[in-house]
Amino acid sequence: MKNRNFLQNSRTRSIIVWVILILIFFFLPSIIGGLSQSSKEIGYTKFYKDLTMDSIKNVVIVDKKISGKYKNGREFKTLIPYEDNNIVVEMVRYGVDVKVKSPSNFWSEVLPYLIPIVMFVFLWYFFMRSMANSQNKAFTFGKSTATQVLTPKQTFKDVAGVKEAKDELQEVVDFLKHPGKYIRLGGRIPRGVLLLGAPGTGKTLMAKAVAGEAKVPFFSIAGSNFVEMFVGVGASRVRDLFNKAKVNSPSIVFIDEIDAVGRHRGAGIGGGHDEREQTLNQLLVEMDGFETDAAVIIMAATNRPDILDPALLRPGRFDR
Repeated sequence: MKNRNFLQNSRTRSIIVWVILILIFFFLPSIIGGLSQSSKEIGYTKFYKDLTMDSIKNVVIVDKKISGKYKNGREFKTLIPYEDNNIVVEMVRYGVDVKVKSPSNFWSEVLPYLIPIVMFVFLWYFFMRSMANSQNKAFTFGKSTATQVLTPKQTFKDVAGVKEAKDELQEVVDFLKHPGKYIRLGGRIPRGVLLLGAPGTGKTLMAKAVAGEAKVPFFSIAGSNFVEMFVGVGASRVRDLFNKAKVNSPSIVFIDEIDAVGRHRGAGIGGGHDEREQTLNQLLVEMDGFETDAAVIIMAATNRPDILDPALLRPGRFDR
C-alpha cells in the first residue's frame, strides 16, 4: 500500500513538473521574442510629425492601435486618440505601406500554442499510464494466477462412469460439507487427493464435480504457472494461493499437471536449488502447515505419477 501511495505521489509530482516544463517550452520563445522586439511607444503628435517628415516605412492598424517601423529600422507604436479616417489617406499619400487587421480575440492568440500542448499532454498521459501498469504488474508478480470459481456447476452426474472414484471422493465431499463433525469425532481428515489418468480422461471435470457437490469455492491453477525465470516467484505464488484458499475455506485447490512442479528433486537443470524445487518445497510446507480445523482439500492431476517426488505421496499429503 505504501509503495502504491509513493508511486501515485511520484506521478503527481512528475505531472506538475512536466506541465510546467511544457508551458515554459511553448511560451518562453514568444515571451523572449516579444521582449527582444519591443516597440517604443510614442505620442500621436510625434507620430503625425514623423509621418509628414516621410520617416515612416510601414504600419499595421488594429482598431485604434498603430504599430510600425521607421525607415531607419526602429519600431514604434501609438494610439489614435479619435476617429481619424483621413489618417490612412495621409499615410498612403506619404508612401507608407499600410495594413489593416481585425482585432484578435483571446482564443486566436492562445489556440496555436494550446493545441500542441494538449496533444503532448495526452501522449504523455498514456505513456505514464502504461508505465504505471508495468509497475503495478511488478508488485503483483508474486501473486497467484489461480482461477477462482465460487461454486462450480458440475456435479458427479456430469462425470460418466468411474463409480469407484466417485465413491472414494464422496468422503471428501462429506468432509467439506461437515468439517466440524470430523474434527469433533477425531476422524482422519483428508488433505490431498491425486487424480491419475491419461490426458482427456476428465480429471479436471472430476475435481470440479467434487467442489460442485460440496458447494465450495474452487481454485484452479496449472503446475507450470507456478514456475517463472525469477527466483522466489513460484514459492510466493504458492503462499498466496493457499492463503486465498484458507480465507475462503471450506474450499478446494486444484493443481493441474502437478508433475510440472512436483517431479523428483535434484533432477532439474539447476541442481537441487533451482526455482522449481523451491516452489515444490514451499508446496510441501504449506500442505504440512494446515491447521486441524482448516477445511481445505488439495487436489492434483497428473498422467506421469512415476516422476513425482516421493515426498508428495507421504501420509498427510497426496495419500489418496
